[in-house]
Amino acid sequence: MTAELVRGQNHPLSQARLEIRVSAGTPIVTAATLGDENGKVHGVEWVAHPGSPVLPGLEVSRQAAADHRLAVDLDAVPDAVHRVNVLLALPAADGGGPVRFGAVAAPFVAVTGLDGAEVVSYTITGLDTEAAVVALELYRRQGAWKVRAVGQGYAGGLAELFTDQALPQARDLADSINDAVARGLARSVPPPPPHTDGDRSRQAAAPALGPDSSGAAPQGAPGPVPPVPPYDPQHGPQSPGQPAPQSPYPGGAGTGDSSAVTPTSAPTAGGPVNYSHPGRQTAAPPPPPPTAPPARPGQPARPVAGDATGWSMDERLYNQVWGMFEDLARTTAAYRSAVDFADSRMEKELDQVLSDPRSRIGGQGDAAREAARARRTQLVAQAKEALDRDLAQLVAESEVVEPALPLAYARWDNPVWQGYRVPMEIPMALRLGDLHLPEAAQIRIPMLVRLPLERGLWIDSGRAGSLDGSFADSHELRRLALDTAVAHAARLLAVYPAGEFTVHVIDPAGSGAQALAPLVQTGVLAAPPALGAAGVADVLARLTQRVDLVQMAVRGGAADSLPPGLDTSEQLLIVNDFPHGFDDRAVNQLRYLADEGPAVGVHLMMVADREESAGYGPLLDPLWRSLLRLTPVPDDHLADPWVGHAWTYEPSLVPPGSQVLQQVLSQVAAARRTWNR
Repeated sequence: MTAELVRGQNHPLSQARLEIRVSAGTPIVTAATLGDENGKVHGVEWVAHPGSPVLPGLEVSRQAAADHRLAVDLDAVPDAVHRVNVLLALPAADGGGPVRFGAVAAPFVAVTGLDGAEVVSYTITGLDTEAAVVALELYRRQGAWKVRAVGQGYAGGLAELFTDQALPQARDLADSINDAVARGLARSVPPPPPHTDGDRSRQAAAPALGPDSSGAAPQGAPGPVPPVPPYDPQHGPQSPGQPAPQSPYPGGAGTGDSSAVTPTSAPTAGGPVNYSHPGRQTAAPPPPPPTAPPARPGQPARPVAGDATGWSMDERLYNQVWGMFEDLARTTAAYRSAVDFADSRMEKELDQVLSDPRSRIGGQGDAAREAARARRTQLVAQAKEALDRDLAQLVAESEVVEPALPLAYARWDNPVWQGYRVPMEIPMALRLGDLHLPEAAQIRIPMLVRLPLERGLWIDSGRAGSLDGSFADSHELRRLALDTAVAHAARLLAVYPAGEFTVHVIDPAGSGAQALAPLVQTGVLAAPPALGAAGVADVLARLTQRVDLVQMAVRGGAADSLPPGLDTSEQLLIVNDFPHGFDDRAVNQLRYLADEGPAVGVHLMMVADREESAGYGPLLDPLWRSLLRLTPVPDDHLADPWVGHAWTYEPSLVPPGSQVLQQVLSQVAAARRTWNR
């Protein structure tokens, strides 16, 4: 199982021969330094970089590119080497000054075996003015190797980074690397193949594999990147001191891992991303996708639900949704890029008119200005025509895909819920809401997350959770946040087989009684909501003990030795009204559950306002970074993994007046009682 690291977290390495795969939304430079037992880098001969890419046991890329594969053989590393630091840097801009990571998508780094199986992954979030970053550290500890997520950035680029490592001639080495990159940049990534209307196969590949078998998404050729505002791809604009959380989609959508945008919306040279379920691989070939009905000559093929590849219809629909997500992201990026080009061209032509005294006034100047505006209008109209054509195809596809989605992917208003029966197996993914862009408000892309959950959820009950940040009634927003949490918890209970998912609730002040009523009245909770500081301490103690016991059993290979009566089902803890009723010990236990719980089946769902918890300061930063932030009202805080658009997220809520939630939970409770007998 892949470990998704957060900054400062480490993980053991059981293999000596590894690949370090890097994906970013723009061409970057990779390098590595070797350090002794004290971390000291003794000289330039201890640095692997594009001008000198090979060291014993280590090879880095010779070029700047959006995707990299670094080869590592820890057995071949000299005995004097105890640390290997993996460095990422943005090439110097034309003017010589460094660009910054805050203006591009968060880089994604994965350590894999030679067979491509991921060992750990790390999305480097929270960067702003930095132009270079120490991404990972591989280090010896008591004769074994480990990897640590570092994420230490440097605004001064490689020169500052090398200076911080006390490397002699740091500036000269950084300049030589930039020179080597400038010579090879034109060869970095091949252009994408032309897009065809029939290219809808959307093959599945392993997560975080791009053109160079790395990255969280397919990558494009180096080219004009649409302006990305300096927002955190998950949490939106960051206030001073607010921690930057992790990408919501490790190796997938909304990670903030974007790719360079080309004028076409086609998948690029490396082929599409593999979002296949890691537990669904078999030796048999996948069944062929459904055949689309023949289209009239000159017309695009009529869409069919399940036309992606996969081992089952659920997996094919899952991959098809991700294909639609990518198509919409790229076609919108192409449109925005074309509009930006048209605007810049018009401004350049107008500047030329104004720079010539002979054409500033009079009929000649007016004609030139009118011609510049007309060319801009023509270019935008052409781009809009292409966008409308692609959107029409996506709308048609959405109309056939949405009704065909299985229960776990369906909205609460889908008729499939009316025939609900407790399932016999865990589905591949779960729908947590919808995503859309302003250029295509009519298209809603289901936001699907893999099961079991790889990270906890933070339902933001603060005013920053509304689209304009000015939601008037804070009490209403908190109620909506808890309603959203209940809807997500009910969906999780509904898609798991009987007895395989357990929900606990902490509500210290009892303020969420009304919203929690569907869970309490139907009897699906493991116990009534915990109240007061004593209730908080009791629930947290039991869940942290469960994590400890299961971890020890798994690591010791003695899963059969777990205490009798221990609930081995997946556990979800809903925490409402945080930080009321929590002391420092309880906060540390929450952090522990958020970090260690998902790997052993304990998941956290916080319903909280970040600003109200600011008093804890850095103590809470790791907790917020490890959770996926969602909002109870529409908000544009999530980013796709291809071009980094800010997508408007809308939660999946039960329609007002509908009884579907009570009906579903009643069946879940009945099945749970039968299973417990």
